[in-house]
Amino acid sequence: AHTQHFADEIEDFALEDAIEIVVLPRELQAVDGEGGGRITTRLEIGEQVTWSGAQGRVAIVVTDRRLLAVSTRSGAWQSARFRRGEAPPPGALLGGRVAVAYTNKRAFGFDGGSGNLIETSLGPREAVFDADAGQNVGVVVTGRRALGLSARAGGFFDAPIHVGEDVLSLSARSGFASVYTTDRILTFRALRGSWEEERPSRR
Repeated sequence: AHTQHFADEIEDFALEDAIEIVVLPRELQAVDGEGGGRITTRLEIGEQVTWSGAQGRVAIVVTDRRLLAVSTRSGAWQSARFRRGEAPPPGALLGGRVAVAYTNKRAFGFDGGSGNLIETSLGPREAVFDADAGQNVGVVVTGRRALGLSARAGGFFDAPIHVGEDVLSLSARSGFASVYTTDRILTFRALRGSWEEERPSRR
């Protein structure tokens, strides 16, 4: 019963695609299947769209200058401009309610519930190992930390990766994500927006 209650809390069901992106020569349009209407934003002169994708309630567009995000009922596009020396990401990982992307300088998360595009800077020589997105969670893992994003709790939540600890694998499900390392299993839960740590027995 507890599991069912948790599932209900985070809307643990497959979402119908409720948003569509239309790329025009000077404009981006998001067709909102839930709120109705179109959410538009202008492209700059000479700005080129390099990738776009939509799933569930979230959509991401990458150009040669910016990362743009929009969700159903949000009313407006959010954008982050790339910095000097920052290569645009090849694309984004989309869940039904969240999305993540990363560059050589930053990790980005988009929470479709609040419509907020968040970012965190990567440190010197901090490289992304892997990333994944499920229905309600997104995770970006670097050599130093695991960053969890929840559709229910705003912002990135950090779990440090220790010196000498190697990341083996990452998987994101609907309501949680697991990071397996040589020392631990780290689990991020969407409902709480927190990391849990488990150390396998050495027997």
